[in-house]
Parts: sequence; structure tokens; C-alpha cells
Amino acid sequence: MMNGIRQSPPDYFPTEYWHSLEDGRIQCDVCPRACKLREGQQGLCFVRARHQDQIVLTSYGRSSGFCIDPIEKKPLNHFLPGTPVLSFGTAGCNLACKFCQNWDMSKSREMDTLADQAVPGQLAQAALATGCRSLAFTYNDPVIFLEYARDVALAAREQGIRSVAVSAGYICEAPREAFFQYMDAANIDLKAFTESFYKKICGGSLQPVLETLKYLKHETEVWFEITTLLIPGENDSDHELNSMCEWIVEHLGVDVPIHFSAFHPDWKMMEHSHTPADTLTRARNIAIKKGIRYAYTGNVHDSQGGSTWCHNCGQLLIERDWYQMGVWNLKSGCCNRCGEKQAGVFEELPGDWGSKRIPVRMKS
Repeated sequence: MMNGIRQSPPDYFPTEYWHSLEDGRIQCDVCPRACKLREGQQGLCFVRARHQDQIVLTSYGRSSGFCIDPIEKKPLNHFLPGTPVLSFGTAGCNLACKFCQNWDMSKSREMDTLADQAVPGQLAQAALATGCRSLAFTYNDPVIFLEYARDVALAAREQGIRSVAVSAGYICEAPREAFFQYMDAANIDLKAFTESFYKKICGGSLQPVLETLKYLKHETEVWFEITTLLIPGENDSDHELNSMCEWIVEHLGVDVPIHFSAFHPDWKMMEHSHTPADTLTRARNIAIKKGIRYAYTGNVHDSQGGSTWCHNCGQLLIERDWYQMGVWNLKSGCCNRCGEKQAGVFEELPGDWGSKRIPVRMKS
């Protein structure tokens, strides 16, 4: 140990959120899946397992890879625009989305996937050395490696590096509070707005995700944005999009940005077609009509739908062409024409990272 932080990854990291059952099994209490395990069994997430009569994390300090991305790729358009973020994930996931676009990592049940190692202090130092303003837990859902993410976030905070969670928000109340208290920003994947979609396609439930969104808005200072991947014929109807946007305005307000992203056939949904660009534009227009001030299109070339506009006077505030930024018309977080305050975490000038994506290899 050094400064209270481990210097080498443990094989089994003890966890807190579980309890014993009368039949001898142990229930994991991190997410609503509530996996009930006998000795030697793993949860559906793969990385939380029963070992010596407790639930342990088997991926602490291990990763499927590290990369420097633009923060807009998370996607976060209102959190330190233009800056680089050190991104990494582990293996496994607590949902079973048939359309998963990171399935090689999130669905992996092979520890060989976790070929790279980095304890929290190493990650914080790497983010600092590479000029990253933040560090993102992404590629697979960080709630399943809560303890590792927490320790990385603590180490990052000591270096002045902020932490970002890219998550589906499928987590129980107590661990939710423990996890997000260490996060500075988040992007929550709201996969659809029906229980049937979550059950049939994701193997989960919508309601816990909605509870996470309300928690973030009303009980934390975490800046967060929402992403919905639109799949033709599954979650892209006008009725569902209207209902979702109405719920967002009523329960979260008008300032939470939402990103409508394009689906491409992957994993167990290869038979579905790509999302037409017109579908994303339609969804964005519905969101704006319902009162959401910041609605974006994603995974398509759409400068209009990818840029930020003043909700008061209509001026172009932040121009984006894919992840490359152009015009910047913010001053102290306000529109420089009408003076309207814009929601987000902005600095006086944007970063200049652009669209670069650079793999990082940790020193052993």
C-alpha cells in the first residue's frame, strides 16, 4: 500500500453490498438483478463472485485497455468541451443487451480480456501525464466494478483529475449513493422508455434507471447527460419518444442534454437495419418541441444536430463536426450575444483535443 492505495491488483477484492440467505446462498445487492450465489459461482456480470463466503470483485486493477478520447465521445457535450479524457473499462456487464456494441468486452467471460493492469494511483498519474482533464469509466458498465472505480476516482481527485461514469444506471439505492458520490459527471444510457424493451432486449427493468436519473438530478451535484440509441422498429416511435421527453421535462427539467444515437447491427441484432439519419432528426425535433433545451444527434455526420445552440436567442454556441469543434460563442458559460446562462460545466476557453483517439499502454 502507498498513501492508502494498493500498488498491485488483488485476485479477490472484498465488497460490501451483499447479504447471506437462509438457504446458504449469498445475494449480491449492487444491482436489481440480485444474483444469488453458491461458493465459486459468478454473477451475471461475471466480475462479482462468491469466494470464501463473501462477494468479491475479480477485476480490480485489471482492464481491457486504455485510450485517450475526446470528452464528446462519451458523449458529454456540456462538460469541459474539447478536452481529452483517459478512458478504460474492464469486462462483463449486469445487463444483457442484444444490441451491445462493446460486446467483446461487456459480454466477455474470459479473464484474458483483462490483459492490461493499472492500480488507481497509476491511472491518476497517467491521466495527469497525458494532459487529460478527466478519467472515464466506460466501454462496460462501471457499477459492476464499483470498488475499483471508487478508488480510481479518489486517486484522480488528489491529482485534480475529474471522474466520468458512462453507465446504464442499473444499480440499487445504497451502492448508487456510494458510487456517484465520487463522480463529477456521467452519461446515463436510457435504452428505451418501455418495460417490455428492457425485459425483452436488455434482460432488465426500466424503473431502476429512472430512479437513478431522478437521484442524480435531485440529490447530487453530478453533471449528467442522457443517451438513447434508437433502433428501428424497437424504441423509435413518436409515441415512445414523446412519452420519454415528457418524463424528462417533468422529472429532470429542461436543461439535461439528451443524445439520440444511431444503431448499427451488432452482436445478437444483426438482422436489424441501421438507424436512418432522419429518425435521429425526428427524435431531436420531438425533444426540442417538448421543451428540452439541448438535444443532439449522434453516430451520424450532422453538424446542426451535433452543435450547441442558445435556447434563448438561437445563436450557435459550440460548433461540432463529429468531434472537431469550430465556433465558440460562450463567455463565462453564457451566450456572448444575449447573455443567457447555459447549463453545463464550461471553462472560459474550450480544449483543443479535437477528434484524436490515442491508445495508452500502462507501465508495469
